[in-house]
Amino acid sequence: MRHLAQGVDRFQREAFPARAGLFAHLATTHQPGTLFIGCSDARVVPELITQTDPGELFVIRTAGNLVPAHTPGADGVAASIEYAVAVLGVRDVVVCGHSACGAMTALAEGHDLGGAPAIAGWLRHADAALARTRATGDGHGVAALIRENVAAQLANLATHPSVARALAEGSVRLHGWVFDIPTGTVEELTADARPALAA
Repeated sequence: MRHLAQGVDRFQREAFPARAGLFAHLATTHQPGTLFIGCSDARVVPELITQTDPGELFVIRTAGNLVPAHTPGADGVAASIEYAVAVLGVRDVVVCGHSACGAMTALAEGHDLGGAPAIAGWLRHADAALARTRATGDGHGVAALIRENVAAQLANLATHPSVARALAEGSVRLHGWVFDIPTGTVEELTADARPALAA
């Protein structure tokens, strides 16, 4: 914890004064242009990857960058999506998977999650991606599942009423990305979860 407290101190002494004007503006304005849905993995930092300033991204992070399909009832992910799209009016939504994802590795390799029931239950939101990866017989294992999962989560995202309305109105665009940790590259995927450059 000490290094976190030291980081806060450095922020207050060095970083904040250099951006005091930006933070003064942000104190009364909240208009992010993009909803970024990424993994909770500590190695995947949306603002660092995209080199964006505070206030530019509305960020949701979940294990495996999973987006449950819309269902009635209270749901923190659904509420955050609705707020970003219907209230803040973001113009773009990115679902970003990443290499070496622990959630996707557990599914692709069939890890026993019997001792982690909450994780096992949460990962069911990737069932469609897992089924599609197995059906295609893709030999790339985890890498293939990571891509298929991004496509599946984009499909789940489109089931949310606020997103469906914005898509119908043409006021929002959906994007699928995969971040490669060792190279720092970001690959944009097409609708069928294959690399855009290979299309």
